[in-house]
Amino acid sequence: QVQLVESGGGLVQPGGSLRLSCATSGLIFSLAAMGWYRQAPGKQRDLVATITRYGSTHYEDSVKGRFTISRDNAKNTVYLQMSSLKPEDTAVYYCYARDGRNYWGQGTQVTVSS
Repeated sequence: QVQLVESGGGLVQPGGSLRLSCATSGLIFSLAAMGWYRQAPGKQRDLVATITRYGSTHYEDSVKGRFTISRDNAKNTVYLQMSSLKPEDTAVYYCYARDGRNYWGQGTQVTVSS
C-alpha cells in the first residue's frame, strides 16, 4: 500500500520560509515522478512544482525563484523549500507521486499571514 505523508506546514509571516516534506512508503521512489500541488479555499487544486525520476524540475510561474523542489532517493522523501512567502501562497499543499498510477497525500496547511 502506497502512503504519502506530508509535514512541515504551518503559519508564517509574509517574507518567511517553510520547508515541506513528503515521506513515502510502498513505492519504488527512485522510479517515481513526484510533485507538489496546492488548493486554496474555493479554488481548484493547482500544480506548484514537479521533479522527475532523473531530477528535472518544473515550476508554476508564480513560484519560480522562490520555491525549490528536491528529492532524496535514499530517504524516499521529496521536499519543497518555500521562501519569500506571500499571502497568496496560503493553501493546503499536497504531495503527489506517479509511477504509472497516481497517488496523493492528505495535505498540509500553509498559512501566510501577519
